[in-house]
Amino acid sequence: MSVNKVILIGNVGRDPEVRYVDKDVAVANFTLATTERGYTTASGQVIPERTEWHNIVAWRGLAKLAENYIRKGTSIYVEGKIRTRSWVDEKNGGVTRYTTEIYADEIQLLGKKPEGGVAPLATTPSAANTAVETPPPPVENSTDEFPF
Repeated sequence: MSVNKVILIGNVGRDPEVRYVDKDVAVANFTLATTERGYTTASGQVIPERTEWHNIVAWRGLAKLAENYIRKGTSIYVEGKIRTRSWVDEKNGGVTRYTTEIYADEIQLLGKKPEGGVAPLATTPSAANTAVETPPPPVENSTDEFPF
C-alpha cells in the first residue's frame, strides 16, 4: 500500500495562468509559498525563516475557481498529490530537466471572504472534476455549552 497526499497552506506567488486544452477543459498553473518560521536554538544558534515554493496544477472546476478567485497574495489551502515530470531541453544541448508539481484535488480560499458570501471551496469528487461547492453555513447553538 502507498499514499501520495500533500496538504499545503500558503500564499499564492503569482496570478494563475489559465489555458483551455480542449473545448471546455481548463488547466491553471500558479506558485504557492509556504514559510517555516525562524527560531533560535537553546545554544543560541539562529535558524532563519525558510520559504519553499510549490508549483500548483489545477484542472477543470479547480482551474475555473483559480481563474475567478485566486490572485497573487491569496491565502489558500491545497490538497493534492505530488507528480514529477521530465522533458528534454533542446535549447541547452538536449539536457533532461525535471519539475515537481502538486496536482490539486481540493482548493479552499482562506482569509477574507468575497463580497456577499462564503469563500468558495472546490474539490475533485469524481474524475469529471467539475464541481465547485460552497461549504454549508455554520450551525448556531442556542446555548453556550458544547453540543456533545
